[in-house]
Amino acid sequence: MSTFHRHLLLALITLASLSHAEASSMADSMAKPSSTTPDPSMANYIDDIMPVMDQEIWVHGILNQFEGRLAGTNSNFRWDGEAWVGGDYNRLWLRSEGTVSKGRMGDGQQEVLYSRSVSTYFDVQGGVRVDLDDGPTRTWGAFGLQGLALYQFEVQATAYVSDRGRFAGRFEGSYDIPITNRLILQPQIELNLYSKADKGRGNGAGLSSIDTGLRLRYEFWRKFAPYVAVTYDGYLQQARRFARDREDSAGSVRLTFGIRSWF
Repeated sequence: MSTFHRHLLLALITLASLSHAEASSMADSMAKPSSTTPDPSMANYIDDIMPVMDQEIWVHGILNQFEGRLAGTNSNFRWDGEAWVGGDYNRLWLRSEGTVSKGRMGDGQQEVLYSRSVSTYFDVQGGVRVDLDDGPTRTWGAFGLQGLALYQFEVQATAYVSDRGRFAGRFEGSYDIPITNRLILQPQIELNLYSKADKGRGNGAGLSSIDTGLRLRYEFWRKFAPYVAVTYDGYLQQARRFARDREDSAGSVRLTFGIRSWF
């Protein structure tokens, strides 16, 4: 074997021995406990000083409708708003809606509800509704479901039982259609039905009334958005006859201007 070959063989043996030593050193270091392993006492300390996010209390309110509806002598003013306080799972809701027409308040419904989250998109709710306006006062127990349905439809379905042993139901739905980042078109509908007629309040048995509209709002900023709309509200079936008996409009299409706001 030549001198060159002897030197080459010696170099290869030396390199192999160094690689084996380094591999052994790496294996030993991986087997040893890491100095950066979290200390259980530190985790407990962090839990004690940092609040869990789903236990925070929040307050939110929104004025969905605050609008004047113009139709000559059948013009009126309408509001519809709600607010809640609570956390991610349990909330207390306050709701209010009604109309003012010819100096009289009608369709006044005020609700206090407890809400419990049952899924990512839906809450179940229960509480009390009071019909409070210029008509006879009625009190109802309420139980319903509210949330976002498929394709982001906002829906609310509520069943009521009155202190007089009557039943009622209400369905509300709306959907936001973005035209631009700030210009939004919103179709909306509300349907009311009753098990028995209540002539004092103008409610007929069965499907009693409808309130619907197509609103185009512009969000100057997210918490303030004026809008223009075409709305229709009217009585159905038996309730239409009650409206005619008291010489009231059974239904009217109106040009509407309003403001939507939230905090």
